[in-house]
Amino acid sequence: MTTLSQAACAVLSAAEPAEKCRLTRIFAADWREGRITEVGDTLPPARPARPLRPQLLPPKEMPRRSYGGDRGRIGLIHALAHIELNAIDLGWDIIARFTHESLPRDFASDWVWVALDEVEHFEMLERLLASLGAAYGDLPAHDGLWQAAEKTADDILARLVVVPMTLEARGVDTTPPTMDKLAKNGDALTPPALDVIYHDEIRHVAAGVRWFTFVAERRGLDPRAAYLQYMARHYPAGLKPPFNHEGRAQAAFPRDWYEEMARR
Repeated sequence: MTTLSQAACAVLSAAEPAEKCRLTRIFAADWREGRITEVGDTLPPARPARPLRPQLLPPKEMPRRSYGGDRGRIGLIHALAHIELNAIDLGWDIIARFTHESLPRDFASDWVWVALDEVEHFEMLERLLASLGAAYGDLPAHDGLWQAAEKTADDILARLVVVPMTLEARGVDTTPPTMDKLAKNGDALTPPALDVIYHDEIRHVAAGVRWFTFVAERRGLDPRAAYLQYMARHYPAGLKPPFNHEGRAQAAFPRDWYEEMARR
């Protein structure tokens, strides 16, 4: 493997989750230790390879999540594992898809570490599923995350707004109350895993805010005004509060940006 974008394409072309995780660990180490030194310009596939299971359904056809009993826990953990598997690909895709932007090396490094975090999350959730006698692929899942990626494939600012600054920021908002619900239902195993994901998501949102600001300013745009324009385009109905202001503040996400988008 000679460039990081080639490495990204190798991960994206790996269908099986275990191989996707294995390659991510190898390439992250190669980048960190200098065995891969150039980002390159290899373009990624339109869609990442996927295993035969789980069955992918439209979001509206997905069964409602439950928080009670082993069945409810399995459903929730499976859904989260699916999100994390997609997130591995999103980390690699943003590196390869936007090489024409000629961004600093730190941009690539940030998303390599994000992808590595997502591997840790996916494998942690897989272990939780196994402890309940289940496995990833046992239940249907939806393709909403990658649909969001496809809609933002032509503009890095759109990708940053939609994925880390909205979808992951929403995770920062919703994960603490989810942990509380699970704990109240007697689940002592899932909340600690979600706590790891929560704190990592804050760093991912921070990377999104940082690089959105960098690219916007390089284009001569006011970052806040640009954020609101992109949000109006991709989320015309606005954002549903409540917001986790403390978590978002840790990600250096300005409150006067996202509160402007709150549904009235």
